[in-house]
Amino acid sequence: MALRSDRLSVYVALQVLVLWSIRVSSGGSSASVQSVLQPYDFLYYSGVRAYFGGDWMKAAELLERSIGTREALLGARSRCHRDCGSAGSRAAEHLDSEQDGLWDLWMLDSVQQKAECLRFCLGQSVAPAAQLPVSTDIEYEFGTRNPYNFLQVTYYKLEKLQKAAAAAHTYFVANPSHLEMRNNIEKYRRMEGVSEDDFQDRELENEKHWVLYDAALQHEASSDWLQAALTWSACVSETLRQMEACRLQCDVEPQRLPEDRGIDGVDGVFEKAAALSLSLLACRQSCTSQVATRPGRISAQEDFLPTQLDHLHIAQFKAGDVRAALQTLRSLLLFYPSDKDSLENLQLYAETLGGDTESQDTQPAQEIIMLVRGSLQEKKLLFFGAENLGFTFTDPDLWTPEEVVPPNMRDEWRADRLKMSEKMKEVQSEEEVDDSGFFSGGPIRQVGVTITMDDEVLNGTNRVVLDGVMTEKECDRILQLAAVAASVGDGYRGRRSPHTPHETFEGLTVLRAVKLAQDGLVNQSDARLLHELGERVRVLLHSYFRSPTGLFISFTHLVCRSAIAGDQEGRLDLSHPVHVDNCLLEPETKRCWREPPAFIHRDLSAILYLNDNFDGGELFFTNRDAETVTARVKPSCGRLAGFSSGPVNPHGVTAVTRGRRCSLALWFTKEKLYRDMEREEAEALWAADGQTVAKKDEDESEGGATGRNARSQAAPERNRGRGRVTGGRDEL
Repeated sequence: MALRSDRLSVYVALQVLVLWSIRVSSGGSSASVQSVLQPYDFLYYSGVRAYFGGDWMKAAELLERSIGTREALLGARSRCHRDCGSAGSRAAEHLDSEQDGLWDLWMLDSVQQKAECLRFCLGQSVAPAAQLPVSTDIEYEFGTRNPYNFLQVTYYKLEKLQKAAAAAHTYFVANPSHLEMRNNIEKYRRMEGVSEDDFQDRELENEKHWVLYDAALQHEASSDWLQAALTWSACVSETLRQMEACRLQCDVEPQRLPEDRGIDGVDGVFEKAAALSLSLLACRQSCTSQVATRPGRISAQEDFLPTQLDHLHIAQFKAGDVRAALQTLRSLLLFYPSDKDSLENLQLYAETLGGDTESQDTQPAQEIIMLVRGSLQEKKLLFFGAENLGFTFTDPDLWTPEEVVPPNMRDEWRADRLKMSEKMKEVQSEEEVDDSGFFSGGPIRQVGVTITMDDEVLNGTNRVVLDGVMTEKECDRILQLAAVAASVGDGYRGRRSPHTPHETFEGLTVLRAVKLAQDGLVNQSDARLLHELGERVRVLLHSYFRSPTGLFISFTHLVCRSAIAGDQEGRLDLSHPVHVDNCLLEPETKRCWREPPAFIHRDLSAILYLNDNFDGGELFFTNRDAETVTARVKPSCGRLAGFSSGPVNPHGVTAVTRGRRCSLALWFTKEKLYRDMEREEAEALWAADGQTVAKKDEDESEGGATGRNARSQAAPERNRGRGRVTGGRDEL
């Protein structure tokens, strides 16, 4: 049954107005209060009150009930919408046959029958109070998964650690910058009775399309085109399902009068109908952005569904299913009918099929046709409301054709699109791709070590700051070792000021410390501690950066920088200029050349601080221009800064203007060829003296992720060169 286009807006207005009456008259339901769903916002507030009152058992019960009730409410709305889909169909059959004089009456009858069905259905399972709109505060609380934040503490207090771990993980998925929760998760991992299987995302049902999206990218990275095609197809289907579920909720859930969205003077019944109609349509349109926004992200991924279709048809073609690729490509062309690349691929697929005329006539997927057609009708009505009724509408799609926009709004619309396009190009040009194969966010298993700053706080990729790596006593021991044994200009051919004339530089390697200990010049246990710290840092960073292979220490260097007294006034230089550890940075062109004399074998860099009783000496990160500072790290005893060694992490050290700054600089490599031979020589010296060294096998992947994340899925193999760079040192 096709509705006449000039009557579509009347249909939608009447439908929303009558659906609104469901909420107004729902108090007459005779269903038992005990057998229906209660307001989940009331349960949540009650649970929070119990939480702050320390009644942990009651808090857990009420918070869980609020989560379960909300889920059941959404399910009830979906079920009633489905069950009442055919209500009013008999009246609707008259719409295309009746004259104009009776058309609106049949329309009203059809919509009213559907509304009555929905009202009765919801009344059987949902209490009247639970059918009312919840506050925006409650929407925000559940949108940010804050109930799981309360539950995590509640279950911990009740000593239900498995449930606490699941709640913590569920909250953290949507709040990845919440460092306290990340540290809590690491603590749970070390608790007896808690396994990795306990870290379940309880909201995973709403994120399946993202799981499939990342899995499909990984299949592409390994050129497994058959699995990529199957996974992309499942991802498209799940995305469509999520969008339909979202749009359905817009149809059934209570709608507020849009007081701040336009519609001048909403006092009359027709104005209210128009306002509610446009609000419903805007809600349905917003589902595009909601489904395309990852948990924990603020912005939606642009062109989410068209992007999936683009990946899908390529994977299908490479897997040999040209007919399926052709159908997917025709579906993609519904969004961008004049896209040059798509049209060229269309011709390629047609030529590949040759004389198979039946396959060449394959039409776009029906669900995509319905989605695009319905979305365009909604956009036309929303733009009409924006033009004539003062309604505020922001189009979430980039594919909207210009002819849908009213002529007098097109200039502003084009300007907005141009700004959006330029912004996307700017973001893409500035986006740094880390090809190191590392992916930050792995577990920290050492007791007492906490994550202080991560990628988001440090405004970069594969960066972390950990605290608690050393104790105060250990810092004092290594500082004493540096005071006794460090030599001026170590590693820089004896130059006392290799980077700036305003500071002196001293260094000490593990091998030199061992030899001095054998000669009785330094404490043997301090030399062994210096060696052990390198292994301690390696284990931490191997796990956190989820190295897919073994990680080897490439070099360890204890360094101290001291301000030269009386030579600090007016300093504008740096203690160590901005550089990249495994390539030669060219700030003017923003290029980084991976060639000698750069240490191209280095994959991961770290600096372990020993003290903070000095001025200056902060580590800072920049963009490739070597000027735009993106993050700073202030030294303190036991603080570890770790980051990938490539061009995504240019860094330097601010001037040390007073005192002595000491730290342990370390670099790591994934290739055993470039491991630190001096460490092995030191270990051999200990072995010759009958001493053993507690050392983990560096070929093992403790805590490392075996699979690649989509972020590093296309990491190419780098040409490092096989000539080993010797005779020079580099420090942080």
